[in-house]
Amino acid sequence: MQDYQAILEEIHESLRKFENTGEVASYIPELADIPKDKFGIHLQLITGENYSVGDAAEKFSIQSISKVLSLAKAFQLVGNDLLERVDVEPSGNPFNHLSLLELENGIPRNPLINSGAIVVADVLLSHLKNPKEDFLNFVRELAHDKTISYNAKIAESERITGFNNYAAANLLKAYGNLHNKVEDVLDFYFHQCSIMMDCRQLTNAFFVFANKGKCLKNIQHLTSSQVKRINAIMLTCGFYDEAGEFAFEVGLPGKSGVGGGIVALLPHCFTIATWAPALNPKGNSYLGMQALEQFTTKTKLSIF
Repeated sequence: MQDYQAILEEIHESLRKFENTGEVASYIPELADIPKDKFGIHLQLITGENYSVGDAAEKFSIQSISKVLSLAKAFQLVGNDLLERVDVEPSGNPFNHLSLLELENGIPRNPLINSGAIVVADVLLSHLKNPKEDFLNFVRELAHDKTISYNAKIAESERITGFNNYAAANLLKAYGNLHNKVEDVLDFYFHQCSIMMDCRQLTNAFFVFANKGKCLKNIQHLTSSQVKRINAIMLTCGFYDEAGEFAFEVGLPGKSGVGGGIVALLPHCFTIATWAPALNPKGNSYLGMQALEQFTTKTKLSIF
């Protein structure tokens, strides 16, 4: 039996001594003032044990991590029909890149880049009676936590600075791959990105992807086939143009967000989340990426 608490503390302590060259995502004004030295890790084993270190209990904006949760809800609602409107190939480009979208006639490369997530948001808008409320309830159900909520200030901050997302949405609309109003789709999208969670809540919400579609309370939310596909998309597309590096160094399906969070998992074994808001040049958490590499190296637990 591994001493997971000692391993997390060792990783946290060693990375605290590192010079943190990352930068907080200042292009979203509401994220710019978060102290860059925040750093937390939370591990949840499939057997129920939990281990924490550092700032793991402090809530942060999950940003693009929410794309996995919206993808899960879309799969739940429309199944594989979703794949007619969004592909599952790695983009090899930054999360907000638009050139491929034009080259490929308005079909986003995958659901974890911005354009793909905007299409997924459009699907949810078409199929949910009260989209923002229903999606938030879905996230709360996965995590079994009614305290999870949107941050209206962050959503508004993204709305007034999200020019690239408006460009992507209008391009999707021009190709007929957006069925609702651009403003309505982006309002939903900005809100999903603004969801506030801490590391433990993230490991709770992502437990379903490590447990064949069953959440912490053993309720079946997704089929094992849907979970397999979502995990594959996370492994190949979860870190934008650093996805290959993450698979190479860490070897887990996972997803990052520009709020500094990363969540990853090993099916049938554990979910783990890190939060360190300073980002590397690819937009992924500088310390979080290293923490997860150290974790899989020390524990010898990865999918490879």
